[in-house]
Amino acid sequence: MNISTMLVLVIVILGIAAAVWFYLKKERTKRLRSRFGPEYNRVVQAEGGSKQAEQVLEERQKRVERLDIKPLSSGERERFAQAWEHEQARFVDQPRAAVEHADRLVADAMRARGYPTGDFEQRAADVVLHFRLAQDPLVAT
Repeated sequence: MNISTMLVLVIVILGIAAAVWFYLKKERTKRLRSRFGPEYNRVVQAEGGSKQAEQVLEERQKRVERLDIKPLSSGERERFAQAWEHEQARFVDQPRAAVEHADRLVADAMRARGYPTGDFEQRAADVVLHFRLAQDPLVAT
């Protein structure tokens, strides 16, 4: 095999490797966007770029996958749903107290499901993996 043939072969191999790398990067981004929904864009903005954001999101995903998340029992769901409705109704007359109680209620529901309930930012980061739950934290998955 002469040098020009080897050079062409190396260039072709590098081209294929680059194409595979770009494809895998695109698929990673697509998977994370699908998994995190609007949170993906928020983290990209907060982290200053998609590379850093995707690393943060993948670390978050691995952390949550190690948790033992379980669905609420029907009794727990009913109890949390009633308490949630009570706080929503109370919000008009006592917004501050309703928000404080709602925050505790969400933490209690998360604890019942197996999420750690540290600070608000950590709870939000954990729950956003199941971003449908962020709209209604009482839905069992």
